[in-house]
Amino acid sequence: MEQKGYIAGVNGPVVTVRGSDQFNMLEMVYVGNEKLIGEVIRIVDEDRIIQVYESTTGLKVDEPVYSSNKPMSLMLGPGIIGGVVDGIQRPLVKIMEESGVFIGRGIATEALDIEKEWTVHITVKEGDQLEGGQIYAVVQETELIEHRVMLEPETSGVVRTVKPDGEYKVKDVVVEIEDRFGVIIPLTLCQYWPVRKPRPFSKRRRLSQPLVTGQRVIDALFPIAKGGAAAIPGGFGTGKTMTQHQLAKWCDADIIVYIGCGERGNEITEVLEEFPKLIDPKSGRPLMDRTVLIANTSNMPVAAREASIYTGVTIAEYYRDMGYHVAIMADSTSRWAEALREISGRLEEMPAEEGFPAYLPSRLSQFYERAGYMDNLNGSEGSVSIIGAVSPQGGDFSEPVTQNTKRFVRCFWALDRDLAYSRHYPAINWLNSYSEYMDDLEAWYEEHLDKDFMGTRRKIASLLQEESKLMDIVKLVGADILPEEQKLVLEIAKLVRVGFLQQNAFHDVDTYVPIEKQYMMMKIILYCYKVSSEIVTSGIPISQIRKTGLFEEIVKIKYDYGNEEEDIQRMSGLYEKIDVELTKLKDSYKNFERKHS
Repeated sequence: MEQKGYIAGVNGPVVTVRGSDQFNMLEMVYVGNEKLIGEVIRIVDEDRIIQVYESTTGLKVDEPVYSSNKPMSLMLGPGIIGGVVDGIQRPLVKIMEESGVFIGRGIATEALDIEKEWTVHITVKEGDQLEGGQIYAVVQETELIEHRVMLEPETSGVVRTVKPDGEYKVKDVVVEIEDRFGVIIPLTLCQYWPVRKPRPFSKRRRLSQPLVTGQRVIDALFPIAKGGAAAIPGGFGTGKTMTQHQLAKWCDADIIVYIGCGERGNEITEVLEEFPKLIDPKSGRPLMDRTVLIANTSNMPVAAREASIYTGVTIAEYYRDMGYHVAIMADSTSRWAEALREISGRLEEMPAEEGFPAYLPSRLSQFYERAGYMDNLNGSEGSVSIIGAVSPQGGDFSEPVTQNTKRFVRCFWALDRDLAYSRHYPAINWLNSYSEYMDDLEAWYEEHLDKDFMGTRRKIASLLQEESKLMDIVKLVGADILPEEQKLVLEIAKLVRVGFLQQNAFHDVDTYVPIEKQYMMMKIILYCYKVSSEIVTSGIPISQIRKTGLFEEIVKIKYDYGNEEEDIQRMSGLYEKIDVELTKLKDSYKNFERKHS
């Protein structure tokens, strides 16, 4: 570690350094006598402006600044999964052992456990040509995840030495290659990658598969594609974190990267306590066996909050390169944007709307556009899906972070305070939300479900739109003045809202619903609407249909029928029940009219 300058000024997390012109842009440096971790973010004449990822309280002018001669990078290797790290990949458990419950400053700790031995199987032999991204060893990282150790993307060479299979630490050399210049390069179980640099890939694929979440309002009405990007905006108490917890637990991604970015400490504590107890429903193993938690609370250094987003997406890309499908839950990008605003203010940059820096849109795009479904350099395929929560102040969706996020995501799940306060969860407003992935996913739905799925979805959505228009009239003049056909629309739309869109995360059956059952539920609701329309057209009032109890029975489908294939097949008996009950009603009404005619 070489001293290259000294501190000339301190302004919160922003430190001015002089005395050297050797620092490079985005280079990681160590600031002050305690060697606080920082990064060069601006070069102005002889000054180097550094943002420090730890508290700068107590730093003094003329303290030394040391160079690392490398960019801000992550240590990528076995041991990431199941870990809890801060915004710059420092393991919080190890930090707690060294400094107690409050994070100390200048703690030099490895991101991975370098003493732990892993059982390694080498997959190459002497004389093999290794290209960037190719796998040369595998490690069983957890019960659920096989860690495929890859050559760095920008390296290649011929294998010269191969160690036998056995127990190795992450920094042990297991393979040696010779590059085209004749230089021998030792390969360990880990590599380093700059957090702000996207990892290369072979080809970006068209998004054609949904990320199935088991949440009906998402899968049926506003789906996200595997490799897509979605935003969950909502005010305080509307259920952003709860929705992301459900997605983390149930979506069909192989690996979850959860970024707690600038949220309240008690929320992050809840995540840290809950996630280790959750059982992965697919495997029966703890959910942490396929999860990475990045915790950076609102009282932690603001610069580390800004870095945490890039830390999360770099880890996700690393596992994508192994051939996994990764989902990122970023909670919340608004707090990340506030960190940008604070640092920008310290740098005395010209503010844009609401004080946010003018480059807020480009930073948001750099984050969300790292999502995608890729063909990797090693021939595998993988994806990174990004689901970012947005916390607009006062629930105002016109503020800059929400508006700019909408430009870079194709899926928008708008949370509604009124729905949340009326205990309708997920509180996704079906009128303000949208998904632009429907056309891309149409072929998948037709292949895996039915050609009529898209038409069924459109009919359900149009019923909700029609209900919204009718409710404007009802608020003015009341429901009694409406014709029977429109009263039926209101009843069926209520069935959709309560029986289909509302979902109980704490119910064993209703917490996750397979897409096949969702489709069957939609078809039954529409069939009830079709037959009821015929009854109403024949002159029978909607009040008589209510008395049959059919509507209540359809609402209870989500609880009364399980998620297994035989349960879904059993649901088809409801078609006959609807026919029998409404035919009985029609006949009894005709007999009544005959008697009184």
